[in-house]
Amino acid sequence: MKIFSVQQIKKWDQYTIQHEPISSIDLMERAAMACSHWISNQFTENNHFVIFCGNGNNGGDGLAIARLLIENGYQVKVYLIEQKKASEDFSINLNRLHTISDGIYFLESAEYFPDLKNTIVIDALFGTGLNKTPSGLIAQLIHYINKNAQKIISIDIPSGLFADQPTPLSAVVKANFTLTFQCVKKAFLLRESAEYVGKLIVLPIGLSEEYEKTIQTNLELIDAKTIREIYRPRDPFSHKGNFGYACLIVGSYGMMGAAVLASKACMRSGVGKLQTFIPQCGYEILQSTAPEVMCTIFGKTFIENIKSDFKFDALGIGPGIGQHSSHQNLLESIFSEWNQPLVIDADALNTISQSPKLLDRIPPQSILTPHPKEFESLFGKTASNFEMIELALQKSKEFQIYIVLKGHFTFISTPEGKGFFNSTGNPGMATAGSGDVLTGILTGLMAQQYTPLQACILGVYLHGLAGDAAIQDMGEEALIAEDIINYLGRAFREISNDFIFNDH
Repeated sequence: MKIFSVQQIKKWDQYTIQHEPISSIDLMERAAMACSHWISNQFTENNHFVIFCGNGNNGGDGLAIARLLIENGYQVKVYLIEQKKASEDFSINLNRLHTISDGIYFLESAEYFPDLKNTIVIDALFGTGLNKTPSGLIAQLIHYINKNAQKIISIDIPSGLFADQPTPLSAVVKANFTLTFQCVKKAFLLRESAEYVGKLIVLPIGLSEEYEKTIQTNLELIDAKTIREIYRPRDPFSHKGNFGYACLIVGSYGMMGAAVLASKACMRSGVGKLQTFIPQCGYEILQSTAPEVMCTIFGKTFIENIKSDFKFDALGIGPGIGQHSSHQNLLESIFSEWNQPLVIDADALNTISQSPKLLDRIPPQSILTPHPKEFESLFGKTASNFEMIELALQKSKEFQIYIVLKGHFTFISTPEGKGFFNSTGNPGMATAGSGDVLTGILTGLMAQQYTPLQACILGVYLHGLAGDAAIQDMGEEALIAEDIINYLGRAFREISNDFIFNDH
């Protein structure tokens, strides 16, 4: 799913109006009908609604929703705050609402704020066009709503939140639900604004498919459609040689668990066979816990003095290797000997952050998988998640690498300057070893001849989908990294079933 900027969304509306053709007021009605239908499915007529409207088009949406809810038997009161000259569609919907309701009030000061006890508030004060922080009476109203409303439904975007840039969070509606139109907005995917969005509901309103297909964006949300374009089902006559030979450089004394997790995940990703380079201290551990994996010993308690012809289809390094002074030379040697894309994680990233000159030595198209602290050590601090993803995009272009910035809505930046947010995963996956699992998956997919970009997209989606399947049985708190591995099969089955259903 493409993530459009505010200006692109505005042009999308205009394109639809011109080419469907449809009037702007009828397009607003279509959006209001989608919202009222969702609300009617969630709440009974016993619920009381208070709708706060500005007098722009977001307020027009609120007025139309009020009329539709009233026509369906709901008790609704509408409160208006004048912010600027009213839009034409707002005025039309206000006149329509006046014909069926006397419950329309203008708020001139805080003393007239309504009692919100046992009410559901619908927030239609500001839309995505907001570019300055609410102040004065409107800021007071937003704080009042947040403090007193039983539940809050924001229309298109929580009022006070900027869609495309960092928001001064002094006055932002804290919604329980956000009903947004047609596509996800950038702000919804970033940590500092997510708590204001609540549960996100994307409502299609029939905007032009032609515009969506032809207009390019540099940001996308990975969804099932994206995965169908990447995933390759197996040929019945295939054998293990068709699915690649991977190598993982992993483990050290006291951290062989990371090696085990990465290795098991790599095998579960569908790779044909896996060779691991491990220290002697981990030999019995890995051979007994992952018998499908081949092991070669380099070093006693940590990996050193690797000698190999590196005749593999993919290489991953980092999980559990520890931090040792000799690892700088180890990485320099591997980058020189391998000289093709590889997956770099964990202590390999820490080694690079301690020796920044290694960044220039990383083979082009390689995949780095930092969590936010590792990213900060590699590339510097940022003031917000908006700035962090912009920095990731910049560094991907500068060093010609893929950066998988792990977290909720894991973000992938590419050498071409594009970014992808993942749509799967849950807070239960914030557990030790989860990143090692991802490294194994990515390495396995690379060995199966997925391109680095395809491996990143499919890998993070599978990783999150397996975590989502796991919490259905055990909840978020009890999830451990090995559970993600154990549910990879279910994730693959869901993807393959979706592929078959949609493409055959």
